[in-house]
Amino acid sequence: MKRRNWYLVMNSLIGLWLVASAVVVLIHRFVPLGGWLMVHLLLLGAVSTAILVWSQHFADTLLRRTARGGRGFHGVRLATHTVGAVLVVSGMVADVWLLVLIGGILVGLNALAHATSLIIQGRGGLPARFAPLVRYYVFAGISLAVGVTLGVLLARASLPPDLHDRFVVGHLGANLLGWVGLTVIGTVILLWPTVLHTRVSETTDASARRALVLLVSGVGVFVIGSVVGIPLVVAAAVVIYLVGFGMIVVEGVRAWRASPPTTYAAWSIAAAVGWLLVCTVALGAIVVLAPSWEAAGEGLDWLVAPFAVGFAAQIVLGALSYLLPVVLGGGPSAARAAAAELDRGAFFRFLVINAGIVLYLLPVPSLVAVVVSFVVFATLLSFLVLAIRAVRVGKNVRGGPTGASATASSESAARPAAGPKRHSGAALLAVGTLLVATTFGIALDPASAGLSMEASAPTIEPTGNTTTVEMSMNNMRFTPDTIEVPAGDRLVIELSNVDTVTHDLVLENGVTSGRVSSGKAVTVDAGVIAADLDGWCSIAGHRQMGMVLTIVVTGGVADDAAGDAEMPDDHGHGDSDAPSAAEDLDLMAKPAAGFTARDATLPPASSATVHNVTLSAQDVEVEVSPGVTQTLWTFNGTAPGPTLRGNVGDRFNITLVNDADIGHSIDFHAGSLAPDQPMRTIDPGESLSFSFTADRSGIWLYHCSTAPRSVHIANGMFGAVIIDPPGLAPVDREFIVVQSELYLGPQGGTADAAKVQAQIPDLVVFNGYANQYRHDPLEVKVGERVRVWALDAGPNLPSSFHIVGGQFDTVYSEGDYRLKDGGSTGTGGSQALGLQPAQGGFVELAFPEAGNYPFITHTMSDSERGAFGLFRVTD
Repeated sequence: MKRRNWYLVMNSLIGLWLVASAVVVLIHRFVPLGGWLMVHLLLLGAVSTAILVWSQHFADTLLRRTARGGRGFHGVRLATHTVGAVLVVSGMVADVWLLVLIGGILVGLNALAHATSLIIQGRGGLPARFAPLVRYYVFAGISLAVGVTLGVLLARASLPPDLHDRFVVGHLGANLLGWVGLTVIGTVILLWPTVLHTRVSETTDASARRALVLLVSGVGVFVIGSVVGIPLVVAAAVVIYLVGFGMIVVEGVRAWRASPPTTYAAWSIAAAVGWLLVCTVALGAIVVLAPSWEAAGEGLDWLVAPFAVGFAAQIVLGALSYLLPVVLGGGPSAARAAAAELDRGAFFRFLVINAGIVLYLLPVPSLVAVVVSFVVFATLLSFLVLAIRAVRVGKNVRGGPTGASATASSESAARPAAGPKRHSGAALLAVGTLLVATTFGIALDPASAGLSMEASAPTIEPTGNTTTVEMSMNNMRFTPDTIEVPAGDRLVIELSNVDTVTHDLVLENGVTSGRVSSGKAVTVDAGVIAADLDGWCSIAGHRQMGMVLTIVVTGGVADDAAGDAEMPDDHGHGDSDAPSAAEDLDLMAKPAAGFTARDATLPPASSATVHNVTLSAQDVEVEVSPGVTQTLWTFNGTAPGPTLRGNVGDRFNITLVNDADIGHSIDFHAGSLAPDQPMRTIDPGESLSFSFTADRSGIWLYHCSTAPRSVHIANGMFGAVIIDPPGLAPVDREFIVVQSELYLGPQGGTADAAKVQAQIPDLVVFNGYANQYRHDPLEVKVGERVRVWALDAGPNLPSSFHIVGGQFDTVYSEGDYRLKDGGSTGTGGSQALGLQPAQGGFVELAFPEAGNYPFITHTMSDSERGAFGLFRVTD
């Protein structure tokens, strides 16, 4: 295969990984381990493949000879890494550790084979000034083997939580500072001045040799300090690493001064190195300053965007932008034409990507961050289009100046490089693009940006004075909760949220603060006060818990003008005066044609002992009874949320992502751990991760624990975790039924918090929809052994699970058998499984003959509110 075609194929492989990363970016909220996939498809896939391709290319150049086995052995190594990476990704998504193990072994052994091949190649190489730079790639390969080993252990072993968190930090250090960092630093030593078309400094080779010792030592000490759990050792490792890194940066600055960057390749490489420096400093600071290794692991989430996009993606695209025209060949004209294509919009792309990352990292509203991230993503993705164009144009030029595109590109390439003055237009366009993105994000959710409605016009003569009051929000209270204002004064409230959850302030004259996140402050102009006013927090349940405010007018006669003002829209957060959807209830109505009930079938527990689970808090409008819709707060878009299942001793790695409009949290009863950090409330756009080991069997509730808990659970934030008792016998059919209550707000609105507080539900349902299994029964056959797991999610009412016409010979409740195979007499039976809120168990039976067998809660009024279904038993 010709050299040009070889590199086209290899770079196509990198492109495929980039395309896979792009697809996951678009759909990551809807796939398991979406966040993990985005990072690993980029780093383990695209970046690692690029390293294997280009480190061998540079080694051949520096050593002036090819490696043993030539391109054939190189191709085998690339294929091995690709297969291993695919197996790791597939195993993580499918939760099959054996695939992760096999893939990890392939990736790790291949990294060692790559390092060994470079060592052997170096021993026979011709003397060259920069030949020792190949050692950077050797130690990088060893680092990847270490990082992969830690990663495989993290995916499988039921490690103690503290050790698990330390391994996470060590895994990141070995892969990011070692595998990727050493490779990039070793490459840019020569690539940077080459891209800038300037001479290599006389001091560069000496600096490179000294820096390698420090960098490798830093990586090794970092991994050891993380695994043994000594933060100060990690801090020392980062300092050592930064000293070595600094030597290379100094050489790079000298080259910059000699020949400032003018191409996309130069700008992108410079930005990538800058982000690597930022990430290295941040990595050490996060580990040292974190109160625990768990907190350090959570804090490292901040590094994802700057490292994956700012550093890794930009270094790959920058290097390819320079190298692709070089390896395509075809002479200087073809190279210039291809380079000109890859350099289109260079400074604009550079600014959008890097300013976008900075904007993303700032405390902007979540939707602003989302919109900006897509703009950055689209800008990065434009490289693939330009690369295809570059290949085509280069080919046309090699074939002769017959194509219009070739002619245009040649003319473009002949133009002088743009100087600093010519960047002003690109800079203005980049700033404008990000401003439009920010504005669009704010327009999608103005409340999150603190925008408020204008106050109603006063009906009293203004005094011209302003009364300013400082007020805080904490523990479901406004402090102070009573404000006295002279009649006719303008009231300005300096409002700060010192609570751990989001709040707002709504006044009955139409003024609202918008949502105020934890730690934020806003200024609320309440307008000229003409009459007494009430205020409250409109987030569901907060008003009922006492978060109310009274504004009292003094020194004048109060009129009722303000009382006649239009009430504000509370955006469906539970305090609306709109008619309740309960007025539209018809429990005898049939669902629309094509209705399908939620699948109550329960699959058996998998063989995996580590379960990686991502749960996304989402606001979803769904039908809960024929003709009745509510906006539920859900985990992964359903209420109940996904049912998790495992065995005693399994480890569950949980990631909660808040894609909703208000703060949420998650409480797993299946795990025993201090709730302070893992069960804390996170604001919209945030995420948290934690782990627990399932030490006890049973069916366990998980739910949102953000105050008021009753409202968050009633509005859909609950689900089940089943941990099989040891020796659980197989059955023919297995189902899960979760009972819960619905307290209907207006059509399309959220739960009525006052009804929740009064414990007066409109509906009691199984698996989230009234009477759904009356309309779409559960199918079983005569004589089949049937197990039904039942959980009472509440939030308030007990359950008495009963199957009309059936008798239970086995009953398991709250972790133990109450009856098994007929009990001690062999003839014992049970008629109902009684459960309090948050309790669960299972029953077993076989149906004796064909027919329809209702299953209900034997709290009869609740069964008549929708807790009714059918088993359809056939021969």
